[in-house]
Amino acid sequence: MTIDPVEPSRKSARPEPIAPYRHTAILVGLFLALTIGGAVFQGRGNAGPAGTTAHPSVVPLYASLVALEWGLVLFIWRGALRKDAAKLRELIGGRWSGPRDVARDVALALGAWLAWVGIQHGCDTWLHPGHARSIENLLPKSVVEISLWIALSISAGFCEELVFRGYLQRQFAALTGSNVIGLLLQAALFGVSHGYQGVAATATVALFGVVYGSLALWRRSLRPGMIAHAWSDIWAGWLGGF
Repeated sequence: MTIDPVEPSRKSARPEPIAPYRHTAILVGLFLALTIGGAVFQGRGNAGPAGTTAHPSVVPLYASLVALEWGLVLFIWRGALRKDAAKLRELIGGRWSGPRDVARDVALALGAWLAWVGIQHGCDTWLHPGHARSIENLLPKSVVEISLWIALSISAGFCEELVFRGYLQRQFAALTGSNVIGLLLQAALFGVSHGYQGVAATATVALFGVVYGSLALWRRSLRPGMIAHAWSDIWAGWLGGF
């Protein structure tokens, strides 16, 4: 009788950590530092004369954010995965063996995006977030900016899902002994990492983290969440404006 070596990890109630907790603490500290830096940056950007609506040059900002996203993946790749492609595939989870698998994950991504739209609408209605106007001038306008925004959205979809729903959710679950607590902690950190947009936005993004984390936990794969995340960012920053 043969035993599928994948089954124990699927049924395990407490995932094994994939990196020393010191590595995780450094990453969490980095996110908190970036949040503070982002708040300072945005505060300076909003400190201009009232009524100033000039569109700034966002190309350097987009390019630096793309580099930051992949820098986070490099941090995970070198410090946690030890440059092991097999561990990376395991962290992402799921396998596409044919068009049916792709279609299934795309359908799940569509459902996650619809949930995203519903959450966004509800939060806009009930919380009345004030961050929308403050970041409006940072959205893409020209062809070059739109192209970079799409590249940034795809990078965020892959990198942030890998870091938050892959690495951090698993590390927090291993630390606390609960998949649910691990999910909630990564969602909270996901929201805090967007704290420069305001309290209401932090709560909204944290709810997105719960949706994506639940999808990853249920599907045992980051692929649907990566698709949904990338598309949501593309929609929010570009297509949604139409």
